[in-house]
Amino acid sequence: MFTQSAPRCRGVSVCIVPIVVGALLILPDAALTESRPRQTSRDNSSPNGLVVVLENKPGQAQLDLQALNNPFISGVALQIRWRDLEPIEGKPDWTKLDQLFAAAESSNKWVQLLIFPGFFSPPWALEGAQTEMFAIQYGPGKGGTEKLPLPWDTVYLNHWFAFLKQLSDRYGKSPAFRVAAAAGPTSVSAEFTLPMKPEDLEKWRSVGYTPRKYEEAWQKVFQVYAADFPNQYVSLSTGSGLNINERDKRDARAGRPTKDAVIEEGIRVLGRRFVLQNSNLDGNPEKERGPNNVLLVISYNGRIVTGFQLRTNCVHNSGNMGAEGDPPLALKKAINRGMQPNSAGRHVNYLEIYAPDVLADEMQPVLRDGASLFK
Repeated sequence: MFTQSAPRCRGVSVCIVPIVVGALLILPDAALTESRPRQTSRDNSSPNGLVVVLENKPGQAQLDLQALNNPFISGVALQIRWRDLEPIEGKPDWTKLDQLFAAAESSNKWVQLLIFPGFFSPPWALEGAQTEMFAIQYGPGKGGTEKLPLPWDTVYLNHWFAFLKQLSDRYGKSPAFRVAAAAGPTSVSAEFTLPMKPEDLEKWRSVGYTPRKYEEAWQKVFQVYAADFPNQYVSLSTGSGLNINERDKRDARAGRPTKDAVIEEGIRVLGRRFVLQNSNLDGNPEKERGPNNVLLVISYNGRIVTGFQLRTNCVHNSGNMGAEGDPPLALKKAINRGMQPNSAGRHVNYLEIYAPDVLADEMQPVLRDGASLFK
């Protein structure tokens, strides 16, 4: 299906090409067109439409897939922890993924897999790996302390890459499997975020973090995904580097160039199969100052595949999502914010909404109107 490819290089100590740090990310359309072909990313194989986000519940034997029956939904994104898929090395439990792909194929929905290593790696994958204790920054378990493998650790990454190969062998040819979320040098989710409180930064300095180590780890991840998933798009969910520079000094300006370099490397390695996603969309007004990953993604609309995931569901968190006490309005505001066009008049390819919102009767008119925006 795709012509882009990359060398299959399993060991993370090889196939490293220097990354240009600090690449300018937000460029005029003409400037980006000069560096690579303009891409509309609207063919039949590209991810598109409203997508339901499912969260795996480890205590349940099966996934709750009733949201796939919603006629306004085009795809399904599953969030699941690596430790829940491969508790024993080399013996993955594919039960839930088999269920997901069977349901997606029968209902004509496309699939994005968001598998979380980092904090949620199986214990065996951390044996012999360099780790450090950090507090979980957000999501379930927030504030609890867990062992985090260092993003560039070769033992950890090679175990992760071995799992990805098994995943590719089993599902890589499924017609429903459209997007694999890039992960590895991550912590809580598929977002490229790391613990970054002041006390965390001191730990990162003590274990030898540098922007180059972090960028090279991501470069290797992109190479492996490009080789293992030739029939899929590969998404990167926006985050940032740490505010530590190459001289081991705390530097408030260091995180943004690292983020830019990681994104540009993803585009370089994956070409038209690269997807830029933000997973923190809500219906609140844009911030007047400072970096804004929502506007960052929008700036790329029409040039590469882009998408959003809501920060949380609106049914239970309407206040945080932009309209206290009015979940449909909160969802409408979030969709409108995510679907705003850029200067070229293009909007994102897909928008991901959590299952409680997809299943709620009161949300159906909003979903219907949202789905119509992708026609």
